[in-house]
Amino acid sequence: MPSPIGPVDNSLIPRYAGPPTFAQLPRADQVPSADVAVLGVPFDSGVSYRPGARFGPAHIRAASKLLRPYNPALDVAPFAAQQVVDAGDLAVNPFDIGEAVATIEAAARTYGNTKLLTLGGDHTIALPLLRAVRAKHGPIGVVHFDAHLDTWDTYFGEPTTHGTPFRRASEEGLLDRERCLHVGIRGPLYTPDDLTADGVLGFQVIRADDYETSSVTDVVARMRRRLGGGPVYVSVDIDVLDPAHAPGTGTPEAGGLTSRELLNTLRGLVGLDVIGADLVEVAPAYDHAEITGVAAAHVAFELLSVLARNTIR
Repeated sequence: MPSPIGPVDNSLIPRYAGPPTFAQLPRADQVPSADVAVLGVPFDSGVSYRPGARFGPAHIRAASKLLRPYNPALDVAPFAAQQVVDAGDLAVNPFDIGEAVATIEAAARTYGNTKLLTLGGDHTIALPLLRAVRAKHGPIGVVHFDAHLDTWDTYFGEPTTHGTPFRRASEEGLLDRERCLHVGIRGPLYTPDDLTADGVLGFQVIRADDYETSSVTDVVARMRRRLGGGPVYVSVDIDVLDPAHAPGTGTPEAGGLTSRELLNTLRGLVGLDVIGADLVEVAPAYDHAEITGVAAAHVAFELLSVLARNTIR
């Protein structure tokens, strides 16, 4: 039966009153197919300090209502150039890391040709996501935006945590060791051997301090030289941003990137073969005035815009 008030013009709905999906996107069950799916993984059992990232997906979605459909920096309307859907949240076991990792990998494999932008959750989720894309694309290049290396061996004897996913991924042969890069690294390490071991695993490092001594343009050029020539997976830990720009995270480190620096660096991925991405470690309990949520929503929008630009290049 038709609505007694007639069809609804979505352009007249205030953004704060729209659907509770990311950027008011359609749900996955409302369209026959999708080019990109935004998938929430509310899991934070792998954290080593402040918990709460399991509430990150909902927080990012809430902040995303601020977004508009056109990206002038990349001259693209990411939701018009490609079919993007919100796939909701994946139910994962909060008591068993191994079972949760298996669930995430199995779910990611079901998306076939649909690319995933995954909202975490803590950085543990990157490992099963990398396993899923490796199964389809072979060894992949990774650009990892983070304050921390996340290539440590174990925490308290546990090999699968938010500080170990890229060591496990490299050891398992998921990565192309000639095309992996950390961006934004800073802060204290345990020993100098941390950097040596990280290099053996296949990673080069662009430090947060490099943004001070060179330009974003220079950073982007280094990033593109390292990543070019094959499939690229993008993993963004929101703590790559300085706590002034992202206080709502589990392991904040002083001296990080600004929001503008991060967004401009992400735009430098246009033209590379980006096959998927994750955005992790948003912990709303430590956020105020939605500072972190807004930054994360814009990061997600830039990643979707990169994917859209790559479809029309």
